[in-house]
Amino acid sequence: MKPQDTPDIARVLFVVAILCALTIGSLYVMRPFIPGLIWATTIVVATWPAMLAVQRRCGNRRWIATLVMLVILLFVIVLPLYEAISTLAQHGGDIMQLIRSLPDYTLAPPPDWIHDVPVVGARIADKWQTLSDAGPGGLLAQLEPYVSIAAHWLIGHAASVGVFVIHMFVTVIITGVLYSQGEHAGAYITRFANRISPQYGSEAVRLAGASIRAVALGIVVTAVIQSALGGIGLWVAGVPGAGVLTAVLLMLCLAQIGPFLPMLGGVAWLFMHDARIAAIVLLVWYVVVELVDKLLRPVLIKRGVNLSMLLILAGVLGGLFAFGIVGLFIGPVILAVSSTLLSAWIRETRAPA
Repeated sequence: MKPQDTPDIARVLFVVAILCALTIGSLYVMRPFIPGLIWATTIVVATWPAMLAVQRRCGNRRWIATLVMLVILLFVIVLPLYEAISTLAQHGGDIMQLIRSLPDYTLAPPPDWIHDVPVVGARIADKWQTLSDAGPGGLLAQLEPYVSIAAHWLIGHAASVGVFVIHMFVTVIITGVLYSQGEHAGAYITRFANRISPQYGSEAVRLAGASIRAVALGIVVTAVIQSALGGIGLWVAGVPGAGVLTAVLLMLCLAQIGPFLPMLGGVAWLFMHDARIAAIVLLVWYVVVELVDKLLRPVLIKRGVNLSMLLILAGVLGGLFAFGIVGLFIGPVILAVSSTLLSAWIRETRAPA
């Protein structure tokens, strides 16, 4: 190698250091807007086909379509989430007080009709009677530490009403900008991805958008429908605190835990207060709500992207624990893009030398 062809290592290191400093500084400056940017990007990518349909019906006037989509965003996403979070925030003290009183609670004896239930009635009655005889030191006292941890986590992540309002305000503004300039933003991201990987860049961007749309359709829409149906059932059955339970239902369904804890708790409360018919009806309604998840979610996810359900659910749960609520979308995107790029690299064959 000639002397003039020798790379200037010091110059390369200085350039890398400057680029890293500029990247870190830019992220630090943009830090207050990053959550809103992530939410806005997720919403726009998930609802872009709907926005184009609205635009066609508005004479191809983008500003009218953007205004319509922002109004829909306020009434469909922002207001329900705000109501759920503010409800949990308002009743956070009551929830924690109820949990702290669990060790002092004595389970009532089982009703007589439990023994008449076929097959499992006698076994349930025996377990119930054992817990009732245990008094305040029964099962509820054993569950109290774990329930407290879960409640602290839920309230801590959900009850920041002020932060949520700020994030939603920033999200709505950025969403409007992205709706009006979506094609330019998409082209810029695609060019950036092609610059990094000319072979897989465009496919990675397309897969990321499809994954976001699949999660938005399959996870969020299903969770909203489940929580709405479950809340209606709890309210009709006369369970106290139906509004708070509906907010908890929404959070649990988004976290992929499911609606069984609040709804089966409502069934147990009705049985303990001798409202047997309402309890049975609510139990049947709970089965219907569970079927909504099992039937609707796979169909909606497959409409967005043809990926393994196990991969999507692993991304949803892992992203939720790693990044919070916004991780519902970040996790599946990371796993989907990584899995596809890895599979493409494994399938790639090289010509023999």
